Amino acid sequence: MAVCARLCGVGQSRRCRRRQRHGQHDQHGSDSEMDMDEEEGEKIAAAASAGTQSPQSLLDLPPELLVEIFSTLPGIALPNLALVCKKFRQILSTETIWRRRCIEEFGMKDDLRKMEVVGVSSRELYVKRVNPRVKSGRFMKLLPDYEHMDYRDVYTHLLHPYRHILGLWQPDIGPYGGLLNVVVDGLFIIGWMYLPPHDPRVEDPMRRRPLFRIHMWERNKATVECMYGHKGPHKGDIQTVKKDEFSTKCNQTDHHRMPGGRQEEFRTWLEEEWGRTLEDIFHEHMQELILMKFIYTSQYDNCLTYRRIYLPPCLPSDLLQPGLFKGTYGSHGLEIIMLSFHGSRAKATKLTGDPNVPAGQLTLDIDLSHSVQLPDLEHQRSIEELSRLVMGVHEEVQRGSQGPAAASANAEEAGEAGAGAASSSPESQPFILPLGVMARNEVYPRTCKMCFYGTGLIAGHGFTSPERTPGLFVLFDDDRFGFIWLELKSFSLYSRLTDQLEHAQAPSMERFEAMLRNMQSWTS
Repeated sequence: MAVCARLCGVGQSRRCRRRQRHGQHDQHGSDSEMDMDEEEGEKIAAAASAGTQSPQSLLDLPPELLVEIFSTLPGIALPNLALVCKKFRQILSTETIWRRRCIEEFGMKDDLRKMEVVGVSSRELYVKRVNPRVKSGRFMKLLPDYEHMDYRDVYTHLLHPYRHILGLWQPDIGPYGGLLNVVVDGLFIIGWMYLPPHDPRVEDPMRRRPLFRIHMWERNKATVECMYGHKGPHKGDIQTVKKDEFSTKCNQTDHHRMPGGRQEEFRTWLEEEWGRTLEDIFHEHMQELILMKFIYTSQYDNCLTYRRIYLPPCLPSDLLQPGLFKGTYGSHGLEIIMLSFHGSRAKATKLTGDPNVPAGQLTLDIDLSHSVQLPDLEHQRSIEELSRLVMGVHEEVQRGSQGPAAASANAEEAGEAGAGAASSSPESQPFILPLGVMARNEVYPRTCKMCFYGTGLIAGHGFTSPERTPGLFVLFDDDRFGFIWLELKSFSLYSRLTDQLEHAQAPSMERFEAMLRNMQSWTS
């Protein structure tokens, strides 16, 4: 009966149960039957054990199981695995393995086999964005032949060699900086430059412009192309300078020139950058700033060095979700900042900058331990009343009457309390800008959740005589906030950048804070 139970898995077999029912009527017959059952059971058990013998090595596994196992391994380990034996080498030529590596490691979404049939629609988009006169028929003739290309080629010669440049980067363009996102798009690696919307439409979506692309032109070779200018893709080069840094070089800068000369190039750049002509900009100082930026940035000809940046980590205690925002900066237009939280403080770091306060600098420093209660709507119209409230907090902070250690502890507790109040969705209160405060965008929210004391960085041209001046941080909702610069009597409105940026998350808070320190040193 024990043998029957072992073969059945659980419980007793039907023969065992049948033996129990008739055991009392025929004890002698039952003993004979038991002997026969045990002998037969031993034979069945031996046969079953021989048929399900455990494999002694990976070589004994069926090919389909090996494909599944190898598909879970990092692609960098697979070439060495192919050296083990002929069987492994044959299995590692399976497209399923390399397709899975391309998808899981690099987020490749397009189907390589589908591309062979319908052509690369994404490439057509990038070319036509530069030159709308290119026709589909003519364009298709320029496509390489993907018939003999497979996922292993794409992984080995495109994705893996250029894996270090995927993610977010800040170009070294003097004080202006920028935001570059390098992503995998089908058979391409594209470097997208993110540009703020045209001033002052801060809540409009971001604009994108391709600066370079890398793709499989031949089966065993990736080609780098510069996308700068208006004559379509042309030869370029990418070099990894050191860890978390790379550079691009255009080998055909004549493709950046326009028939009408520098004047035509400036007019085209102005329409793309600002969405208007120089005649439409009546402010003389603003005209000077725009012309200065064109002269400075156009000299690089897409020969740039990029340094890696990360998105800030998100913690449950944060006042709102950290990330990237676009904001108004007076005559300088719209700029991109990164909002992050550090205990009882919130920091806004510039990713794009201007000749006064360059990219990489801490534009806003918010003290979440010092909230400001706004007066009624009528008194909010008075800049004197607002200044009195903020300067009262400013003087308290400057005095530091409680001592450094106690002040730090109380600030941390107050910061946690402020974050807790925000997470519980406090009631909104009416908000209006004081009379005399300038705003580039008059369309701002008329209610806010919370207000905090903070400081903003101002400086002279060339980042001379920088100083932090008091102001008011106004939280409108989860995607918008503002800052009133008391000394400048101006208001900056910030709106969240909602684009999905791949390969951009910081590995740790320590790594992120080290990156912020490095960013400030780049432009100090």
